[in-house]
Amino acid sequence: MPIKQKADTARSLGLSSVYRALSYRLSVKLGINPVRRITATLPSGDFFANYNISNNAPISLPQSMSAFGHIQYPIVNGIPDWFYSPLTQRTFTDVNKVWYKISDFDNEIGDIKGVWEASRFDWLIDFIKQEQTDRDGKALAALDIWLNDWCQKNPAYLGPNWKCGQEASIRVMHIITALIGLGSIRNINDNIIGLLDCHLRRIVPTISYAIAQDNNHGTSEAVALYIGGAVLNNIKPDRQYLKWQRLGEKWLINRAMKLIMPDGGFSQYSVNYHRLMLDSYCLAEIVRRQLNLDKFPAKVYKRLGNATDWLYVLVQDSGDAPNLGANDGANLLPICDSDYRDFRPTVQLASTLFKGKSYYPAIGKYDASLDFFNLDKLKGEKSSLPSKSQWFNHSGLITSANNDFFLCFKIPKFKFRPSQCDALHLDVWFQNENILRDGGTYSYNTTTADIDYYSGVKSHNTVEFDSHLQMPRLSRFLFGSWLKPKSLTYKKDKFSCGYQDYWQCEHTRIVQPSSKSIIVTDQIRGFKQQAILRWRLIPSEWILNKNIISNGKIAIEISSDSEVKIHLTQGEESRFFYQKTNLPVLEIIATEPTNLVTEIKDIT
Repeated sequence: MPIKQKADTARSLGLSSVYRALSYRLSVKLGINPVRRITATLPSGDFFANYNISNNAPISLPQSMSAFGHIQYPIVNGIPDWFYSPLTQRTFTDVNKVWYKISDFDNEIGDIKGVWEASRFDWLIDFIKQEQTDRDGKALAALDIWLNDWCQKNPAYLGPNWKCGQEASIRVMHIITALIGLGSIRNINDNIIGLLDCHLRRIVPTISYAIAQDNNHGTSEAVALYIGGAVLNNIKPDRQYLKWQRLGEKWLINRAMKLIMPDGGFSQYSVNYHRLMLDSYCLAEIVRRQLNLDKFPAKVYKRLGNATDWLYVLVQDSGDAPNLGANDGANLLPICDSDYRDFRPTVQLASTLFKGKSYYPAIGKYDASLDFFNLDKLKGEKSSLPSKSQWFNHSGLITSANNDFFLCFKIPKFKFRPSQCDALHLDVWFQNENILRDGGTYSYNTTTADIDYYSGVKSHNTVEFDSHLQMPRLSRFLFGSWLKPKSLTYKKDKFSCGYQDYWQCEHTRIVQPSSKSIIVTDQIRGFKQQAILRWRLIPSEWILNKNIISNGKIAIEISSDSEVKIHLTQGEESRFFYQKTNLPVLEIIATEPTNLVTEIKDIT
């Protein structure tokens, strides 16, 4: 790719962000970054339990764990192997290596996120919920057994579980979540103080790198510094703790104003990362209230309210949402006993905190977070809820709700770096079922073919030109020559957008939604050999008859200005991280410029 395009991409990323990232990497390599000099000893003994256990009955330890919302795996002898990956069934062995010498991508272990999963400490929430029910101290005793084992086997700043500042931040957030659940955020012992202190010392030296990424790393690490510093300073006032609290507050304000766009969309253009960001800010606000700290600026609450509305609009009655953008399997606050893909708990918590009303008035599992954090469910007028038909002009999304249909249309409008080739993707739902769907992510450390498939054009409901991606790939996580919208128009009953890519291929999509059908017109030009329009279908009994495919509920009819080939093939999707399943894909192949018309009809 020409140097000019690389330079343009660097400018699009933001020269200050590029400078921060390069400076950080160089300072660590040269040994001048403070992270190379921090030392600490992790505590041992009592953390949460007082060991005044009734009945003198034996403590029961869990025999299995869950990971990424869909994997269940056994625990040997009641204590997790902190270096085992349930994704690859492999175990990390070089556990005493200093963290910054550990590779981000180890072919032996596979995706390191599998190793990190058990060390995110979300199991603290399960132990606390059990203690809230039983009130006999046994769950807290079991929790402390796990914490002591983790501290013994993960010496400070050694091994893979200290590799990422965000992972340390997630542990901080879960420790403090557990304290809130016990009602003891103002009454913690020296071991928890030492555990939090050790983690915050790991986060501080790399916060600049987290900020440079303009993503969830910055929001997570800022929130961890804020709530961790605030809790420590409240218990044991100290200039260092107050400094960490203020540094975290500075950056969480900064990140909210920069990364949450005015329409509520988040910088990563991802439903799941949006949830992670919003959960982080919810926890910051809960801690702020519990410790009677100063409110954040009104403009921050405005952005957080808009971010709440953005997620509410995409979430369906079932709790599921379009599988848009990158998805690493994270679920920061798994308090509710609901499916990983149920986004209603976050909407309910965030709307209660940032909108002054709980968006779901009926009693449901999504209320469990309110109960856990001792928050009142707030009543509000149903008429004041956000419309499900919206134009999110800043974050590049149009949604439309008509009768049993809901759709969202992805516009290539990028203030921040795109992670997927999903320009003009159309996600369609009918009666709460995702009938035309996005492929997801699968994994960040996998084969080149997998990465190009899931982040590329093949896993989206759009057009692929001449077997290439929509944008040139510069690296695993970076595309060049970011697309820009052309012919962008919006009315509730008709909207359109187009683009011209790096290779001069042109695609314009016009969408006309109504109560019984959706008409999609794709105008395609500029390709050399062929263009493929894909409709990625919900797994079902689809029957293709010439130019019409149907599953008994929905019929999809294809017409064209010129001759095209239509066939049904098989593709893949990843609804959960590191999970592949098959799905039918309708492909329409054109070999010359044409207009393709797709009518999606309700035939019930």
